[in-house]
Amino acid sequence: MTKGNINVSVENIFPLIKKFLYSDHEIFLRELISNATDATLKLKHLTSIGEAKVEYGNPKLEVKIDKEQKTLRIIDQGIGMTAEEVEKYINQVAFSGAEEFLEKYKDSAKDSGIIGHFGLGFYSAFMVAEKVEIITKSYKDEPAVRWICDGSPEFTLEETTDKTERGTEIVLHIAEDSTEFLEEAKIRELLSKYNKFMPVPIKFGTKTHTLPLPEDAPEDAVAETEEVDNIINNPTPAWTIAPSELTSEDYMKFYHELYPMQFEEPLFNIHLNVDYPFNLTGVLFFPKLSNNLNIDKDKIQLYQNQVFVTDEVKGIVPDFLMLLRGVIDSPDIPLNVSRSYLQADGAVKKISSYITKKVADKMSSLINENREDYEKKWNDIKIVIEYGIITEEKFAEKADKFTLYPTTDGKYFLWNELIEKIQPSHTDKDGNTVILYATNADEQHSYIQAANDKGYDVLLLDSPVISHVIQKLETSKEKISFARVDADHINNLIKKDEPVISKLTETEKESLKKNVEEAVKDAKFTVQLEDLDSNDAPFTITQPEFMRRMKEMQATGGGGMFGMGGLPEMYNLVVNSNSELSNQILKTENPEEKETLIKYALDLAKLSQNLLKGKDLTDFIQRSYKQLEK
Repeated sequence: MTKGNINVSVENIFPLIKKFLYSDHEIFLRELISNATDATLKLKHLTSIGEAKVEYGNPKLEVKIDKEQKTLRIIDQGIGMTAEEVEKYINQVAFSGAEEFLEKYKDSAKDSGIIGHFGLGFYSAFMVAEKVEIITKSYKDEPAVRWICDGSPEFTLEETTDKTERGTEIVLHIAEDSTEFLEEAKIRELLSKYNKFMPVPIKFGTKTHTLPLPEDAPEDAVAETEEVDNIINNPTPAWTIAPSELTSEDYMKFYHELYPMQFEEPLFNIHLNVDYPFNLTGVLFFPKLSNNLNIDKDKIQLYQNQVFVTDEVKGIVPDFLMLLRGVIDSPDIPLNVSRSYLQADGAVKKISSYITKKVADKMSSLINENREDYEKKWNDIKIVIEYGIITEEKFAEKADKFTLYPTTDGKYFLWNELIEKIQPSHTDKDGNTVILYATNADEQHSYIQAANDKGYDVLLLDSPVISHVIQKLETSKEKISFARVDADHINNLIKKDEPVISKLTETEKESLKKNVEEAVKDAKFTVQLEDLDSNDAPFTITQPEFMRRMKEMQATGGGGMFGMGGLPEMYNLVVNSNSELSNQILKTENPEEKETLIKYALDLAKLSQNLLKGKDLTDFIQRSYKQLEK
């Protein structure tokens, strides 16, 4: 039997490990299972190249709880260790066995999936255990050994006859403050969280399996059952399989494995697979998002060689794709020593750029393959595309190929198609193409109707980031401007070189404006007289495009200049000086009747803009009923 001190550079590393190395104690299980997986995959590799003269077989890992003995065991059938290797890999903290293995076999082991990088994973056991045993037997023809340490630098190492099969068994004697890790439900939860897709089968207890009845069994026959291993993981998840070998059903099944509480099917998926200049695999799913900007509901999961690392993928995945779901797996994403936090790195930027390009390419292929289906899905994916346009320049450069612009009458256009259609009619007297849009087809119906009556098309752009998208388009496209259809009277939105006929003299106009201003008495409204068609609405309420857009942009994250987001609502009250009502206001001599006339017209204008609410709406309804009774 050997006794000695673990070779560390501090008096006692274990309290430091427990306190600082890992932010969450529960990941000890992830690390120990990762080590067991490494040991198994190492053996697989050595047998495949003929260096290990043993049968690889069908090894599995096993996790066992003994509540009476207060132990948790992690057992593998992998490469095992000799006494010399235990001395080297366990007693010299931070000397990584996986690191050395990869260096030695760096050419042939490139794709063997070895997880370990830091050599500290084993010591995470001391976060939850007061004593740890290693019972291990190498695949080489050498005796099994037992290593025991109680959390101090002292250890014992001795030969043992307790183990006759190759592999390693880690026995954790769980500490009093960590007894939650002796509960089956807790261990099952952790295995599901961190090890659901590990590349080696993991057994956790048994389950009852019902055997199928033979075809000729009588109707009252009772099926027999048997106890079988309860394998808690899927060693070959979709992202590890070539896309050509997967069906759409396979992807759906995998989606529900990832998100068992999501019952709605995703719209489509993107399979990531690249091995140069970095290694990355994964599957991203587009859920039905509509106008939902909630990016915390179901996150993209980051794995490293099938070991779950985190669902905080900011930096690796561009912001606009954080709305998606799925998995990214890469051994090339640099992590700190506990694998819990991403480090800023050039490789991460390249990976982010690759994912952005892959999504853009997928969008292009989808619209080219089936335009009709893509149009049907547009409302559920547009928020991702539009968010990408305003946050990722490389994505924005490609976006014209797959960004749709729907009209209020249900037609969809790509950018070039839209401009070609509207340019002849939507070009104003200064040569600018004015694109009209609505954000709510019902609330802005009267304005849309007025534009349609003039032969104009109106887009329906209703996502929460549309003001930012418009701003981006106006700065990147030449001689293009956007105007919401209720931002002004239609004649002013697209100004043409057409003669204006006025029925009133300048004196009459001044009098009319004064009459309206005195009756309205509301600072929110700026009275604006326009010489419009006599059939146009007498009073119209509009909201200036610039101010409204700035307020909207600030409400969805920046863009509001000079504190505009905090300004009160401001509106223009456009009075049609050529309307019969304007003439009637001027002719009415009784001041009270004149004021009643103006206020009634104002209320109707407010009603069309959904601005008549509360007491004002109640008063308006009562006045209207009285009018009917006359």
